[in-house]
Amino acid sequence: MSVSRCGWVKLTDPIYVAYHDDEWGKPLHNDRDIFELFSLETQSAGLSWLTVLKKRQGYRNAFDEFDIDKVSSYGDRDIERILESGGVIKSRPKIEAIITNARGFLQIKKEFGSLDNYFWSKVGGNPVINNVPDYKNAACTSDISDAITKELKKRGFKFIGSTTIYAFMQACGMVDDHENGCICKSR
Repeated sequence: MSVSRCGWVKLTDPIYVAYHDDEWGKPLHNDRDIFELFSLETQSAGLSWLTVLKKRQGYRNAFDEFDIDKVSSYGDRDIERILESGGVIKSRPKIEAIITNARGFLQIKKEFGSLDNYFWSKVGGNPVINNVPDYKNAACTSDISDAITKELKKRGFKFIGSTTIYAFMQACGMVDDHENGCICKSR
């Protein structure tokens, strides 16, 4: 029996298939998981998502399982340790962005109670379900991703843009952009 998935899924790569079927677009509400996903999205700038996905465990190891409090306290020694770890993309600005963004997220948690509250308030607490006949014609930004980007940049966040924020919104389920015929599409 054939299963219909979004056209972007590389069916020859089991990591990609599992990510699509089990994670992408599923509503995410745990702050640690939100921080991890956001951080990984910032790492994909200029690279394929699959490249980052294959290094996810390396990032988890290097960044204390994405404990926001720990990451926000990192200094130069930690940056050097991470760059030498071999499990991450070796880009100092990208590594520094995760640390800077962790500090920004601590402030957001103080203001909003959680990252979950902050991000999900932008979509009224429910996923935006889009009509996507073909992923090639799907949006890669939105008014909401533009607004979040502008707000986060004012807060000093790094390695973000509306396309990165929109990809994060898709991945964490704030936006359901599964193709209409996909087995994972919300109905």
